[in-house]
Amino acid sequence: MRTTLASGLLTGAILVLAMPAMAEEVPVADGVAETIIVTARQRPENAQDVPAALSVVGSNWLEQSYTLNTRGLTTLVPALNYSSANPRNTAFTIRGLGSTVVAVSQANDGLEPGVGYYVDGVYHARPAAAAFDFSDIDRIEVLRGPQGTLFGKNTTAGAINIVSQVPSFTSAANVELSVGERRFVQARVSATGPLAGDTLAFRLSGTVTRRDGVLRNVRTGQDQNTLGTQAVRGQVLWQPSRDFRFKLIADFANFGSECCTQVYLRVGTSLRATGRQFPALAAAAGYTPASTNPYDRFTDIDAPLAVKTSEGGIAGTADWNVGPATITSVSAWRFWNWDAANDRDYTGLPIQLIQRIPSRQDQLSQELRFVSNGDHALRYVAGLYYFRQVLTGHPNSVYGPYGAPWLIGSTTGASATPVPMNLLDGYGQTGDTRFAVDSYAGFAEVNWRILPRLTVTGGLRYTQEDKQGDYKTTVFGGLATNSTALNNAKLSVLRPQSYSARDHDGSLSGRANLAWKPVDVVRLYASFARGFKSGGINMSGLPLDADNQPTLSTAVVRPERNTTWEAGIKTELWDQRLTLNLAAYHTTLRNFQATVVDSSQTVALRGYLSNIPEVRVKGIEADAALRLGALTLTGALAYGDGTYTRYPAGPCPLEVQTSATAACDLTGKPLAGLPRWSENLSGDYALPLAGGSLVLHADSNWRSGYFGDPTLSQYTWIEGYNLTNARIGYRQEDAQGNGWEIAIFARNLLGANYIQNLTIQAGNSGLILGTPSDPRTVGLTFRLRR
Repeated sequence: MRTTLASGLLTGAILVLAMPAMAEEVPVADGVAETIIVTARQRPENAQDVPAALSVVGSNWLEQSYTLNTRGLTTLVPALNYSSANPRNTAFTIRGLGSTVVAVSQANDGLEPGVGYYVDGVYHARPAAAAFDFSDIDRIEVLRGPQGTLFGKNTTAGAINIVSQVPSFTSAANVELSVGERRFVQARVSATGPLAGDTLAFRLSGTVTRRDGVLRNVRTGQDQNTLGTQAVRGQVLWQPSRDFRFKLIADFANFGSECCTQVYLRVGTSLRATGRQFPALAAAAGYTPASTNPYDRFTDIDAPLAVKTSEGGIAGTADWNVGPATITSVSAWRFWNWDAANDRDYTGLPIQLIQRIPSRQDQLSQELRFVSNGDHALRYVAGLYYFRQVLTGHPNSVYGPYGAPWLIGSTTGASATPVPMNLLDGYGQTGDTRFAVDSYAGFAEVNWRILPRLTVTGGLRYTQEDKQGDYKTTVFGGLATNSTALNNAKLSVLRPQSYSARDHDGSLSGRANLAWKPVDVVRLYASFARGFKSGGINMSGLPLDADNQPTLSTAVVRPERNTTWEAGIKTELWDQRLTLNLAAYHTTLRNFQATVVDSSQTVALRGYLSNIPEVRVKGIEADAALRLGALTLTGALAYGDGTYTRYPAGPCPLEVQTSATAACDLTGKPLAGLPRWSENLSGDYALPLAGGSLVLHADSNWRSGYFGDPTLSQYTWIEGYNLTNARIGYRQEDAQGNGWEIAIFARNLLGANYIQNLTIQAGNSGLILGTPSDPRTVGLTFRLRR
């Protein structure tokens, strides 16, 4: 894989790529980059002047690369990883930290993400929000490393800061229509203009996406893993004077599709009895998978499949310039609804018929911020923050007529009691969960220019959080029996539980930074940062003690504590035609939150949240941008070495599992979910032609292999891959950017086959499922700007 064209070009053409501000730098006539303005430190400033690791992707680059959502963003930002088995089970990582793999932990309502996700200054608490397509975006800032001082909770790994296009007092409209293979259709529209002179303006935008499925169900003849999203956003800007402005935003997005399932990837071998492993179990059932080649993209699941999720909210942002400072208030309410139907055995056998967790999340947030004005020797940002979240869920699971043979076997208990085949037929669990959190914070950061070219920065944030979780489930159905052994067998699969837990925690985070500008085009910096990720409450059931009661000591998960050292250089050379940046970092994380697998009390795999004593990640990140007239080349490189430096009682990999569970020492093993290498190379070229321009774009991303499950089983290794996208089009536009464009695009141009994420089938049969890459998609896009 390392000999691919993309990695060869990247390694040979950009030997010392630079780090973080991989911005959408639009070339102007002389090839000099335009200044990229970001708000990474809660004030507008040049991205190159920010002494921190960040990547910036602007609207033009999003369009040219045909990046539709956060998943696609990972091909442009190598340090960002995104994995999603479905919108609920979504994991972001930056530098390998966050929520490392898509597993039970990502569906646990009591666990919060480690990568902060912000849209127009509002924190989105649930990672499922990232499943929706981008709409009318100005830029996306990916901030690497702890951001707790200014961005607050759950940014131990970093933050994704999405900034929308703002209302304008100049009328304008954009229309875009794309069509492609598998009946892909996407329409995007936006309009802006004045409502009342130069005081009141609006902006309205929306997007609709449809696509047939990329998997074929050979049992039903239907396509599955379809796409169906729509989103609308309305904004009103009131600006009665130069010193005051108020922006009101309302948005709604919906995702409804026949999604999301996985296909047969491979079968692993354990130390369990041969009859309890997948080959023997499948043979006894007379079952053959739809295909043993995951890239045939065949499935044969027999249970309903659907995803219905929506989110929306209202946010009001006021900025008041009072002279020495600007006071900013950001008030927001948001909601998220979720429901889905899954076949969690991923086979054509009626093992599990229903697996659902209908959920509703509501959040309120209020931030009050004070930012000094002007370029003075002493600048500051200070503020207060409040956040409240309530999330309710209703788990529902039902097993089918082949549940008992697959999950229990032909006999059970010390006396080898025969197990009727229909023991679990109709046996299920239902319940109610509620998770609530109140978070309060105060923060301040000061930049002091002690010499004309030397600036020291220091900041602190204190956060107090109160959390409460309530969990209650009951069981029903199945074969009625007076046999203690059979009833215990049923309870080993699903057991009623009821418990409540509370957590009160205060955390101090902060950072110190020294930045030196020896000459105008070179900036050096070194920083130290401390961050934290909120503690959690296990909201998916607890492991059992010797008396088969919930182990209440495992209900509360402690906060993560992150310490990061970082140094970097940012440069602009050759009359600003060449941008080179580089950063190196070392992160130690204590009480790392992860999924611990416990199958000692239940046949089916059970996951619960716990704390790994210590994880260490170190690495180098680089990026470069070269502008030669109408040609722009950008490249990026991320190297990350993650290790479980202390993990004495981890879950055992499949190959050493027996019928009993024993802890395995994973100390010194690699961190799951982190590719050691990730590279990106992209190019844009505009050739004058017939009063317009022939525009070409290509981008290629390569990632090395990594473990896709925290057990680090050899059977959960995901091979490295290269993904290449391209487009060619013709554009006519005036100096104001008004005009039209038509282009042919290709996603996955070279038809790369790779696995996006994987799952170990419940029950330890050894069956490994995977989500294969989307096949090549070719289509046509038409854009009109007025």
